[in-house]
Amino acid sequence: MNGADLLCDALLANGIDMCFANPGTSEMHFVAALDRKPQLRCVLGLFEGVVTGAADGYARMADRPAATLLHLGPGLGNGLANLHNARRAHTPMVNIVGNHATWHRDHEAPLSSDVETLARPMSDWVQSCDDVRDIAADLNAAVVAALAAPGVATLLLPADTAWNEAPLGAPVTPALRPRPGDFDRSAGSRIRAALAAGQRVALLLDGKALQAGALETAGRIAARTGIRLLAPTSVARIERGAGRVAVERVPYRIEAAREAMADIDMLVLLGAIAPVAFFAYPGQPSLPTRPDCEILDCAGPGADMVGALDWLCADLGAGDAAPTLAAPAREPRPQDGPLTGESVTALIARHLPEQAIVVDESITTGWRFAEQSQGAPAHDVLDLTGGAIGIGLPLAAGAAIACPDRKVICLQADGSGFYTCQALWTHARERLDVLTVIFANRTYNTLHGEMRRVGVNQFGENARRMLNLDDPALDWVALAGAQGVPGARAATVAEFEALLLKALSGPGPFLIEALI
Repeated sequence: MNGADLLCDALLANGIDMCFANPGTSEMHFVAALDRKPQLRCVLGLFEGVVTGAADGYARMADRPAATLLHLGPGLGNGLANLHNARRAHTPMVNIVGNHATWHRDHEAPLSSDVETLARPMSDWVQSCDDVRDIAADLNAAVVAALAAPGVATLLLPADTAWNEAPLGAPVTPALRPRPGDFDRSAGSRIRAALAAGQRVALLLDGKALQAGALETAGRIAARTGIRLLAPTSVARIERGAGRVAVERVPYRIEAAREAMADIDMLVLLGAIAPVAFFAYPGQPSLPTRPDCEILDCAGPGADMVGALDWLCADLGAGDAAPTLAAPAREPRPQDGPLTGESVTALIARHLPEQAIVVDESITTGWRFAEQSQGAPAHDVLDLTGGAIGIGLPLAAGAAIACPDRKVICLQADGSGFYTCQALWTHARERLDVLTVIFANRTYNTLHGEMRRVGVNQFGENARRMLNLDDPALDWVALAGAQGVPGARAATVAEFEALLLKALSGPGPFLIEALI
């Protein structure tokens, strides 16, 4: 048994049986060890951003970490954007990054780099395992760190640590799972005092507080006290639809967010961080809350937010209150004619299957889906959490692998989809039940709006060439077919609905390019 075998055993002992990988020379002993550990499933991504995004999607839906296998500093660098998204989603993930052998690191080999420094900004925990005898303990420490944050843990594995012989009888035992952090038990009395003083209170929910059971508890609190229920603009996962408690989203635009939160005197954070604008704009503040709004951090991302909601519900006397649940409703069919983003999302909401998983990276074109699908059958939505575009297609792959019995629908803007279009190959290779809908407006539409918001209203030729994708036009159907995913193109409501019904009637993968 070598170090790579020991690492696989340690992963399996901790319940991590899924590894998304793009290996290189330094990881060949790990790849060889996989042949000896068939219970550890390994999925290849043709680009490291696919690997890290898929691990994120898997962990969000499986409620347990996946592992990644990446090659040296450049391989890690290729995956950093989606590690950023995973960290902002508080996704538990264990990255294994191969490195040069310990005695080779001091030489200026072509692939040499400071891997630890590369990893730190997008990781909650980083460590290099330089001795085969430390592999099991270091892997356990990585698992504890990933679950405690929860977040991204990165373990560097030099090649000689992987190929060196492991000590005979080396113990491999699972890490002790960290207990969730405590929550602020004074929150109930402070909320009661605010309500008694006539103040307007809102709960900002995120993480496990957005799963159905916790939302029902929050709904009881709202029904008894009149407290508003909010969720961040982008969330890692929310369980929504008919029969579930609906929450308001903080609007993306700072002007709309300020208006939506103008009456809030106390904002209570449960699994969330205080809201902030995505960007700075001339003449606008960074925070959507009023300067005099009291921010009460009841339970942070690593805390027991479900326990905190149960505590608040009892403390506020809301245990017997009846929450308001979203009523079943079928979105009207739009009239036939040229497709728009709104008509595409209306049709998807109208025909959404029970327990579907919707991965939303539609950016500006699919913004109405949340409203249109509020009364659709129960479903989950996974968002782009960190703003680094290119997560939709990989996130859908990971979600589909975690939940093979559920239809995954990926709402994908065309510009951001090209960042990780290689994920379609993984959809095909793993025969994933993913329907990808490409919003093909052939432009970075969101950047057109951002240009205007910073005061630039006249676009010259150079600016247009930076923001448009129409010369040449992207051909998503051809791209999907080249990677083994069947697809078709729709330009009208009738054409899109026919393709949608066909795609929903059987397993995927399938891609629809919606020309809008």
